Amino acid sequence: MTAVLHRRRRIARPRRILWHVACLALLAVLLYPVVWLVSMSFKPVDEILQSLSLLPRRVVFGNYSDALAGSGGVSAWRFFANSVIVSVLAVAGNLVSCTLAAYAFARLRFRLRKVLFAVMLATIMLPAHVVLIPQYTIFNELDMIDTFWPLALPKFLATDAFFIFLIVQFMRGLPDELADAARIDGCGPIRTFGYVVLPLTRPALVTTGIFTFIWTWNDFLSQLIYLSTPAKYTLPLALRLYIDQTSETSYGAMFAMSVLTLLPIGLFFLVFQRMLVQGVTTSGMGGA
Repeated sequence: MTAVLHRRRRIARPRRILWHVACLALLAVLLYPVVWLVSMSFKPVDEILQSLSLLPRRVVFGNYSDALAGSGGVSAWRFFANSVIVSVLAVAGNLVSCTLAAYAFARLRFRLRKVLFAVMLATIMLPAHVVLIPQYTIFNELDMIDTFWPLALPKFLATDAFFIFLIVQFMRGLPDELADAARIDGCGPIRTFGYVVLPLTRPALVTTGIFTFIWTWNDFLSQLIYLSTPAKYTLPLALRLYIDQTSETSYGAMFAMSVLTLLPIGLFFLVFQRMLVQGVTTSGMGGA
């Protein structure tokens, strides 16, 4: 018996080594663009244009000082603050509106509930470009163009059907006995939502908040459509200012600004990584 186990271990060990080598090789391929971007941010402009080497021959830190100085007469901190404002408003809007809509679909009984839920799911398959012009027309009539309202207001109206579906699937998995017990204790739908359902829906809410923040922070098209004043640009739009600036492109500052733009996303993901995994595995994304 001992010889058999020893033989199996000898056979399994090379397989584990090959598996780890394959995983490390795949990880290197996936991380190469990030390493390349960071390396370019420390290269002088002439080396960026002439050298294809991954590591810089001469390390310079002036690209980051140029990036932090801003562009178009606006500092980089202003761009950062704009991105934070838009992202925080989007997260708050989705958490409030999508949670209320999901609670109505998952726990309340009303006429046409299934029909409205099916229509809501159908909007997930609707390309965003289809409604872009009608939405722009509406916000233009409301005199909201070149403000943050077109980027934040729809989030407070439960327009992200994906997150509603995510939270609905999670709420449907909660035991009905909890709501029944709250009802026996005299809680109505609102108090049941606040004291019973909402605290138990935390993993789905964390997942919604994380994905909303990341997608809003990296969003380019919507912000390009609705924002036109450089002082109101977010970080994705600010990167355009480093291209063809005064008839030449500031490649070093552009790469440095790209690294600074990615840092909050990386830190945000590292801080909430455990909650994100928990939310994905216990909510509708894991069971859909």
